Amino acid sequence: MIGLAVGIVLGLVFDPTVPVGLQPYLPIAVVAALDAVFGGVRARLDGIFDAKVFVVSFVSNVVVAGLIVFLGDQLGVGAQLSTAVVVVLGIRIFGNAAAIRRHVFRA
Repeated sequence: MIGLAVGIVLGLVFDPTVPVGLQPYLPIAVVAALDAVFGGVRARLDGIFDAKVFVVSFVSNVVVAGLIVFLGDQLGVGAQLSTAVVVVLGIRIFGNAAAIRRHVFRA
């Protein structure tokens, strides 16, 4: 939580810009990162969290999602593959969010 707060403050202070060539990949990278974060929170609540697994999952999710969208851009179907990545990761995020909710509220 402290790292998240520090990251938000640094982002607001430095106001970073994303190069135009990377802008289509940023939303996909954010969704992929959120998937890893929700998975990490779920693992923590289940008592099976491993920092190495989390870091590898975080990095690999972002890289694989970015590569899929890049490949789609090269094939001329970037929008369709972006949608597919968001749908798949969204399903995983909502599944983890439901598990977290059940854990927190015991329901």
